[in-house]
Amino acid sequence: MATRFIFITGGVVSSLGKGLASAALGALLQARGYRVRVRKLDPYLNVDPGTMSPFEHGEVYVTDDGAETDLDLGHYERFIGVAATQSDNVTTGRIYSDVLGRERRGDYLGGTVQVIPHVTDAIKKFVTADLLSEDFVICEIGGTVGDIESLPFLEAIRQLGNELGPERAMFVHLTLVPYLASSGELKTKPTQHSVMELQRVGIRPHVLLCRCDRPIPNGERNKIALFCNIRPEAVVPAIDIDTIYQVPISYHEEGFDTQVLTHFGIEAGETPNLDTWREIVGRIREPDGEVTIAVVGKYTDLPDAYKSLSEALAHGGIANHARVNLDWIASEIFEEEDTVEHLNGVHGILVPGGFGERGAEGKIQAVQFAREHNVPYFGICFGMQMAVIEAARNLAGMPEAGSTEFGPCADPVVGLMTEWQQGDAKVQRSSGDNLGGTMRLGAYPASLESRTHIAEIYGLTEIAERHRHRYEVNINYRNTLEGAGLKFSGTSPDGLLPETVELEDHPWFIGVQFHPELKSKPFEPHPLFKSFVAAALDQSRLV
Repeated sequence: MATRFIFITGGVVSSLGKGLASAALGALLQARGYRVRVRKLDPYLNVDPGTMSPFEHGEVYVTDDGAETDLDLGHYERFIGVAATQSDNVTTGRIYSDVLGRERRGDYLGGTVQVIPHVTDAIKKFVTADLLSEDFVICEIGGTVGDIESLPFLEAIRQLGNELGPERAMFVHLTLVPYLASSGELKTKPTQHSVMELQRVGIRPHVLLCRCDRPIPNGERNKIALFCNIRPEAVVPAIDIDTIYQVPISYHEEGFDTQVLTHFGIEAGETPNLDTWREIVGRIREPDGEVTIAVVGKYTDLPDAYKSLSEALAHGGIANHARVNLDWIASEIFEEEDTVEHLNGVHGILVPGGFGERGAEGKIQAVQFAREHNVPYFGICFGMQMAVIEAARNLAGMPEAGSTEFGPCADPVVGLMTEWQQGDAKVQRSSGDNLGGTMRLGAYPASLESRTHIAEIYGLTEIAERHRHRYEVNINYRNTLEGAGLKFSGTSPDGLLPETVELEDHPWFIGVQFHPELKSKPFEPHPLFKSFVAAALDQSRLV
């Protein structure tokens, strides 16, 4: 059948869960046997989020083909298991860069370049391009209706809706239905005003997702339907739940997927098989064990900065029938206070990726604690680099070891990457290059030494994982560090770039230069997180 497009917008306030709604709908349609792709339109003017602070944007999600994207693409991958690509996320900045580039080349033949049709045409081209016979494309529009930044996107999808017709296009709108304790009422007026705002730009929603903290009585549902000009059964409650992996089940129980199929004139048929999701939710709600993992990072005040990481740890818990409690610890406190006070009693320590010198010494102290106290340690990207610096200082007799990211040092065991191999091409960078898009990004292969701990965990010696880094462990220090006990257990295929390190005389101590959390899914936990949580469970029995 021809590809059908479902556009999901949001109103009233941001962060209502459009990304999760898109991902959950994708999972439901997939469970019914359809091929699904999910895309995101972001209204901000940045070309991509690669140069944005985590406090501004949260996590930067990286795809196999090296795109730096919105964290919602992580939700999409975790729910539908389809690898996202560069063509699944676009920003206003990228759209305008493309349009202005075409204008400079003379592609518009001297015509006046305008938002309509040139910008809207570029958006429509993005939405409909690079498809592989998908049955459904779910397209989430970032921001909220009424924002000036999102107007070109709304106009573009309005045009697409007219061009494709209701047989191939559908609009879903997510709004807030707040409960006022003072009057004991759920208020429908914010939803009514949000729909009115959407209709002002020419879009009439076919389904309303109503975010609320309690069931919506039939009276309120009928009122919303009446004033928003839709059928009562198309008013779908999106009730707060205890785990995001319950969302597909809850939406199905409320009839969301049925309403989508009804709109397109497709017979709903048999109930989709959601047993996998029920199994996942059951393991989360009724674990057999419990562990506490300390995440020692720079952005711990904003958990969204580590969204894929926290989910991957939860997946490790699902695989081990265990609840994983996360203790978010700002690494800077270790530079001012006693480390032991904060790490005593945890069952595992993880140092995630990051950039810059702030908090680096605290991360090194956390590594030292894990090494000396035999606590399972997992270092990811920057966390691997800090593990190497700690080993150089305290095991290899190089007290001045450091990273050139922080300035000149006597023993630069971590330094700026200037060139690396990407397929058949050599990539070169310098310290003077632009920051955006100049890191080693995307999936790269790595070779693991046989009979090492990490090769045993993967069950493989050749892997491919996603990277996002500008600095790299210096291979010239390999012999010295291995002589001190830190094993370089994996490298790039040419042997020039260290990819993994481990301590052989430690219960579980592994550092990786890549980001394994980006490929973990609840129904397919990443082997490193599965093994790390299992080691933490062993540690919990000793504490």
